[in-house]
Amino acid sequence: MKMIVLDRDGVINFDSDQFIKSPEEWKPIPGSLEAIARLNEAGWRVVVASNQSGVGRGLFDMDTLNAINEKMVKAISQKGGRLDAIFFCPHAADSTCACRKPKPGMFLEIAERFNVDLKGMPVVGDSLRDLQAGVAVGCAPYLVLTGKGAKTQLDPDLPDGTKIYPDLAAVAAELTA
Repeated sequence: MKMIVLDRDGVINFDSDQFIKSPEEWKPIPGSLEAIARLNEAGWRVVVASNQSGVGRGLFDMDTLNAINEKMVKAISQKGGRLDAIFFCPHAADSTCACRKPKPGMFLEIAERFNVDLKGMPVVGDSLRDLQAGVAVGCAPYLVLTGKGAKTQLDPDLPDGTKIYPDLAAVAAELTA
C-alpha cells in the first residue's frame, strides 16, 4: 500500500499565525487539491496529521474543527480526490500528550489503524515539527516551501535527507512521475 501523510495548514491550505478558526478562513493553496487527486489516481492513500491546538486554547470548538475539515474534504472531492483519514491533536502547545507533533503519536495511530509500516513513508510538512514527528518513526521527510516552509528550510535541525519542494503539487508530480 502506498500511503502519504500530509500536514494540513501550510501544506493543503494557507496557514495563519492567528489559526484557521472557521470554515470561511480555510483557503486551499493553489494546486494542492489537484495534487491530492493526482496522488489518489496514482494509487496513493492520503492521510492528514495536523496539530490543532486552537481547540485546546479555546479559539474554536470540535464542531468548528469538524466543519473546517468537512469543507476541506468537499473541496478535495470536487477536484476528484479524497482523504483516507484525518488525524489531529486538539491539545494546547503546553500539553504533555503523545499526539502533538513533534511527538510521533499520530503517526503510530496511523500505522495501527491502517496496519502499515511507516518506514520510508513520505511525510509532507511545512514546519520542522511535522518532519520530526515522521522521522521519529522512520518516515521520509518532504518539506514544502508554502506556509512556514521557506523559513523552515533554513533551520539547522532540518532532518538529514529532507527533500524540498515548492509546494504539494510538486511533491505529487515527483511521486506520480
